Amino acid sequence: MNIHQALDWRYAVREFSPEKLDTRTVETLLDAARKSASSYGLQPYKLLVVESRAVRQALLAHSFGQKKVLDCSHLIIFAAQTEIGDHTVDRYVDQFEKARGVPASDIAGYVEHMKQALAGKTPAEKQAWAHQQAYIALGTLLTAAATMQIDSCPMTGFDHKAYDEVLGLAKLGLESTAIVALGYRSVWDTAARLPKVRFDYEEIVLTIQG
Repeated sequence: MNIHQALDWRYAVREFSPEKLDTRTVETLLDAARKSASSYGLQPYKLLVVESRAVRQALLAHSFGQKKVLDCSHLIIFAAQTEIGDHTVDRYVDQFEKARGVPASDIAGYVEHMKQALAGKTPAEKQAWAHQQAYIALGTLLTAAATMQIDSCPMTGFDHKAYDEVLGLAKLGLESTAIVALGYRSVWDTAARLPKVRFDYEEIVLTIQG
């Protein structure tokens, strides 16, 4: 499928089949999200794969009745880091040196710019920024899944504080952003056969001309 066929094929799955995704497929999707665009390349988030059925059962109680949290093949949690600051940039600098084999001094000006940009944000703005970056990675994972014909359902309708508590995210310096159920659609999911409802191109795309 080309990209448009893949995106037309994709929908928010209501009911998953019992079939499980293989490990390689899941790792490919997670790696696609890892390679996602991110502001300054800082990637202030983590992806958690919840394999434990007992943990998923505990999360179901805080998922507003969305049973696919339990029934999907793999449940992925996108979680933003709660402490954003100079160390966020320093972590990137370490990786930059490893990846490009050049000293951090080569980007000293850029490093200072990043640190000043983050320092100029309030704690709430830093947190909002971190969640925004996680959403970008979420979009990348959903698109990658569609091109591989892996079904998905992104969700933000859950009790975030309860999820954080069940998963022990505070101890990891994280808080939940969004969750994604992955797997294969059930043959009984009638939503799969419904026409996709999207606004027309001309209504969504605005061209600003000089």
